[in-house]
Amino acid sequence: MTQRVSSGQVITQLIRRDLRVAWRQRSEFLNPIIFLLVVITLFPLAVGPGADILSRIAPGVIWVSALLSAMLGLERMFRDDFRDGALEHMLLLPCPIELSVLAKITVHWIITALPLLLVSPLLALLLSLPMQALPVLILTLLLGTPVLSAVGAIGVALTVSLNRGGALLSLLLLPLLIPLLIFATAAIEAATYELSPAGPLALMAAFLVLALGLAPLAVKAALQVSVN
Repeated sequence: MTQRVSSGQVITQLIRRDLRVAWRQRSEFLNPIIFLLVVITLFPLAVGPGADILSRIAPGVIWVSALLSAMLGLERMFRDDFRDGALEHMLLLPCPIELSVLAKITVHWIITALPLLLVSPLLALLLSLPMQALPVLILTLLLGTPVLSAVGAIGVALTVSLNRGGALLSLLLLPLLIPLLIFATAAIEAATYELSPAGPLALMAAFLVLALGLAPLAVKAALQVSVN
């Protein structure tokens, strides 16, 4: 007798499988956070330990570092599955492809952004960011990092069949993510000077809704073209 499997069970198994694969290759967990900590540590050495200049550049430094560290593991989101044929099986799973794509985006967020959120108080301390700006920093990371993973998934899906698509991926994604970078740093700077960050945060929330709503559809179309 054939046992029916719900979409939720399929997605849960897909997330568990990808996390197990990433755990076996621990560099996927460690490389982005090590890169981030090295970059953040180098900035005080380069510009000097003055709290004034460090707190002024802290929002931009943290967010540019977060963007670049997210790009490190992005190419692997679909590449390994494309090479070993697992991507074709994913497209044939008994659940909407959009949900499978959301599962992939979730795993990438867990691997690259969750460690960043955990160490964000340390990053704020290293760059002398005022304590009143720390909650806004964490909020911008909560709103912005899923957008990095979702928009990144579109770029990866478009370049997954290319042998060396890393440089093309950066060229495709970085211009698209500049508005997110601007609004995130604007929100943190507003909190630093005790102004309201509501406007930039509202725009980031709108980016998040659009990215999570539209990215799975775009990724589905790109993957079907790449696999065919």
